[in-house]
Amino acid sequence: MLAAAAVSTHPDDPLAGLVVGEQPERPAPDGWTTVLVRAAALNHHDLFSLRGVGLTAERLPMILGCDAAGVTEDGRDVVVHAVIGDPAAADGDETLDPKRTLLSELHPGTLAERVTVPTRNLVPKPASLSWEEAACLPTAWLTAYRMVINRAGLPADGGGTLLVQGAGGGLATAAILIAKAAGHTVFATSRAESKRKRALHLGADAALESGARLPRRVDAVIETVGAATWHHSVASLRPGGRIVCSGATSGDNPPAELTRIFFLQLSVVGSTMGTRDELIDLVAFLDRTGVRPVIDDVRPLADARASFERLVRGDVHGKLVLTV
Repeated sequence: MLAAAAVSTHPDDPLAGLVVGEQPERPAPDGWTTVLVRAAALNHHDLFSLRGVGLTAERLPMILGCDAAGVTEDGRDVVVHAVIGDPAAADGDETLDPKRTLLSELHPGTLAERVTVPTRNLVPKPASLSWEEAACLPTAWLTAYRMVINRAGLPADGGGTLLVQGAGGGLATAAILIAKAAGHTVFATSRAESKRKRALHLGADAALESGARLPRRVDAVIETVGAATWHHSVASLRPGGRIVCSGATSGDNPPAELTRIFFLQLSVVGSTMGTRDELIDLVAFLDRTGVRPVIDDVRPLADARASFERLVRGDVHGKLVLTV
């Protein structure tokens, strides 16, 4: 079947190991289901894999991709949950299973004509979402939804204040849209004026340069940048506020600022991906509110290399989607 796969890994030249062509299918184990992919979306996780992060040589070739929506062999429209884990191993939360993994790490991913996943990983796709929109949800959007709705400690009926650091990224974009739809005030930061303007276009109440003083202190911060923004995140919180962290792209060892954290009784909460139940909730949230992922480009799976080239260059303003 046609697929985009890593056949080798290269830390400094990730696309050197990318091949778009025929790949063999693995048989479906008991309890797994094959999905005919209609659309799949790229993530930076795919570039990490091509660089050899989390993908060892003995697992190559590996079909890439975490995000997809498609049709089961019995005709159901579904969104594919990317986390392969056992909820029973972690009090009902598969993201806490010590043996959890993502599609394309141990098992072939979604950038293919077909993908095989545990049957429990299938979530019904509503007719209100296009294939392309649904394919954007399982990674960045699910991570953002969990951070904003379930980890940030914001009021369930809206009225909270949230700072989103690094407004240009896909997760940050999702966080802004989700938080505004949930009724919260959102501030965003970016070093780039174009990204600040885009954050305002998405609905942010204010968009400021990285490190700038906010209009007021916030209840929570969505933090994915790490060392470059950590001081600003800590300093921007009200007493009792919370940082929700799901990444550290600029470095993971900033000064901890423990004095401020204990004196103001701040919380630092880690967050990784989301559960199948949270993906169901996210799909319902989009169906109910009309919020939709921002999609930059859609092209056929056969042209996947062009999408990867754009992802490497970073000239992306939304999700890159491949259709089958």
